[in-house]
Amino acid sequence: MAVSSPDLKAFLLTTPFFGGLSDASLDLLASMLVERRFDAGATIVAEGEPGRSMFIVHSGQLAVSKLGDLGRTIRITNLEPGDFFGEMTLIEMQNRSATVVAESPTVLYELTARNLYTYYKADIHAYVIVMQNINRELCRRLRRADSRIAELTIQVDR
Repeated sequence: MAVSSPDLKAFLLTTPFFGGLSDASLDLLASMLVERRFDAGATIVAEGEPGRSMFIVHSGQLAVSKLGDLGRTIRITNLEPGDFFGEMTLIEMQNRSATVVAESPTVLYELTARNLYTYYKADIHAYVIVMQNINRELCRRLRRADSRIAELTIQVDR
């Protein structure tokens, strides 16, 4: 179900994904979001499956994991309100890179690739801002991953 309310708009303004958008641009993008509800234990996306949408976490706690050697599940990070995930499939059109599971009852807002393209056609300036916001978050994640890799390398070298 598509959503739009003053509460939703206030929430979106607190997330890094929507930073820098004008009121009109934010309203348009918010009107494209679809609310999705999941029970604790539900798999939202699975590593390797096709993906054509991203999600913004409104409420709940989620776990992100990847399959390691011998099929072992490796927890990568946790997600909480204000975080977003799935954006990589919108940029590179590849399958999902990780599995995301709800650890508590969860409300997400989904943005499909089709709606993002509609947004691009309607307001290219706002689209560029959204893509910059996504890229900033991807850079933050890459820096954290680099730090973790460096820490693991130091531990292995000891």
